[in-house]
Amino acid sequence: MSLKCHARPSPWGMSMHVRLSLGLGALILAGSAASAQLQPRDLFSLQVASDPQVRPDGKAVAYVRASGDITNDRMTRSIWMVDAVTGVQQPIAAGPGQHGNPRWSPDGKRLAYVSAGEGEKPQLLVRWMDSGTVATVATLTEAPGNLTWSPDGRLIAFTMFVPRDSVRLGKAPDKPDGAKWADPPRYTESLVYRTDSGGLLRPGESQVFLVSATGGTPRQLTREEGSDPDTLSFTPDGRALLFAANRKQDWQRDPVESEVWRVAVDGGQAVALTSRDGPDGEPAVSPDGRLIAYTGFDDRKLNAQDAHLYVMNADGSNPRLISGGYDRAISSLSWAPDGRSILALTTDRGEGKVVRIGLDGKVTEVAGKLGASSLDRPYSGGAYDAAGGTIAVTTADASRPGDIAVVRGGKLARLTDLNADFLAMRKLGEIRKLPVTSSRDGKPIDTWVVLPPDYQPGQKRPAILEIHGGPASSYGPTFATDMQLYAAAGYVVIYPNARLSTSYGEAFSVNPDSKRPFADYDDFMSAVDAAVAAGYADPANLFVTGGSYGGYASAAIIGKTDRFRAAALQKPVINWVSKILTTDIIAAQYEYTYGKQPWENPEILWRNSPLSLVGNVKTPTLVVVGERDYRTPISESEQYYGALQLRGIPSGLMVVPGANHGGLTARPSQSAAKASAIIAWFDRYRKK
Repeated sequence: MSLKCHARPSPWGMSMHVRLSLGLGALILAGSAASAQLQPRDLFSLQVASDPQVRPDGKAVAYVRASGDITNDRMTRSIWMVDAVTGVQQPIAAGPGQHGNPRWSPDGKRLAYVSAGEGEKPQLLVRWMDSGTVATVATLTEAPGNLTWSPDGRLIAFTMFVPRDSVRLGKAPDKPDGAKWADPPRYTESLVYRTDSGGLLRPGESQVFLVSATGGTPRQLTREEGSDPDTLSFTPDGRALLFAANRKQDWQRDPVESEVWRVAVDGGQAVALTSRDGPDGEPAVSPDGRLIAYTGFDDRKLNAQDAHLYVMNADGSNPRLISGGYDRAISSLSWAPDGRSILALTTDRGEGKVVRIGLDGKVTEVAGKLGASSLDRPYSGGAYDAAGGTIAVTTADASRPGDIAVVRGGKLARLTDLNADFLAMRKLGEIRKLPVTSSRDGKPIDTWVVLPPDYQPGQKRPAILEIHGGPASSYGPTFATDMQLYAAAGYVVIYPNARLSTSYGEAFSVNPDSKRPFADYDDFMSAVDAAVAAGYADPANLFVTGGSYGGYASAAIIGKTDRFRAAALQKPVINWVSKILTTDIIAAQYEYTYGKQPWENPEILWRNSPLSLVGNVKTPTLVVVGERDYRTPISESEQYYGALQLRGIPSGLMVVPGANHGGLTARPSQSAAKASAIIAWFDRYRKK
């Protein structure tokens, strides 16, 4: 779960405990290559575009292309450049290894990027576009991030992790020469000692660095402890650099907090320009240097809070809210050349958009139909960049994953079609909007269905209710491999943006009453009822699945109703008392979910925990979780599986080796195997 800072008996009886293999077994490779429908193996054939970067003259766009690598079971990232008019492409960095984070120099003659050779540390490189010469700017001990050119093109700012000595408790005996001992114990006194993305953390923090764009020794610009700096922005004169971070002494206990900081390029102490209780981030300096745009909100300790656009003077004075009349979260700020408006990214009713916000607060849509770079599920989102009169975006639709497009005449013009040849050989399930009104209060609930590729009008098919994570996130009507694989197996897929989803205004996202558990249950049931009434779904053949919050909601659903023939809970939250105290976002979780420490409100936490309903469950249930999940730890899944086993409910536990919460489907083989396993579980209990 994220915080906004989703029937034949088993040969072994009722128990089935499976561990996935990294190898490509029969489960993954099942299906003929000549099949007209999407097959699990096809995940290796897909490509997706991300991180568009417009050349300053507006005539070309650099972007990152991720492609499936079936030999090494991963997505390989390369950098390509596409002509903004003709769509002609050429590779910029596409050799062995991983390449990303392209950033143009102010004159457009050079491109900085990060590259990692096989088994090597990521390095900062610069390519001279005219000659094609590539140079390593500096040999770094850690991976660089947030690459930002100075206005004169002489410097590159970046962030990089700086280790520090760990706290020690006692001392192991001296190791004899040549002895092979086990690794020493890890000791910590920090509240945050692991993250889902990074595992057990090393002591240290990220800092801001500067290096000459022609190569040299990086110079560390900041030294304060705190959260990782983010969104670097130079002042137009190049004399100062802005960034966002939480530099409070107890920063780990205030995970939503951050301020905008200013530090002189020549060195010195960083100065905070903001000071409110709440996150201030994504600073962007106006072209004339007089104003700073940034995002943030006044922290009210709610489960979901939308970031808005603010502007302040360059010295931090006179901060004012600009987008107060626009009830959508915004991010990714970019000033117009005349300094009179700001471009921003938003999501509106499940659709990613670029909007222009004037300093008077007027909001105008610039581009819609943006798409995120995820492949497995249809999450809303996207990315954009603007320069030289050109706005480039990532776009996706029902039949294509993310591509690169530019805005022309108020419309999107697609520059790439990375999957055209491959998907032309596959018949995909059609996505349709499904009108849904919640039985709870009559509110409209945006919902889509994916129909099997061979669907015929009037057919009632087995149907899967698929629930997104978050819950502070949203789905949209775009291509997703999980949905298409379910549809190819003959299922109608129903996916709603129920209560607590984002992109519908902050009030829709906020939990209305923590004392009334499972606030979105009625919305989910209304979506299923609508699919049945529309003639898509067979009411005697219903199934439910979802990941993270979607796993939590699925567990709650089968604890409240027996109408689903089987369920698959992916990386679920099961017990709030144990989850809050073991998650990697412990500080955010306890305070922003139910407002108190677990021992202060155990009754409310238990009432809102699906484990409290497990005594009602009769639904055969598969539980899927990553071995290294620190967001919804594996112990959550194990508790539920153990309870189901004790009750004699048909149940299986699938552990994905090496996978964390965010990377449950990062490996194409594991993504394919997970979807295939869920289909197989549902097929077992599907009424013929």
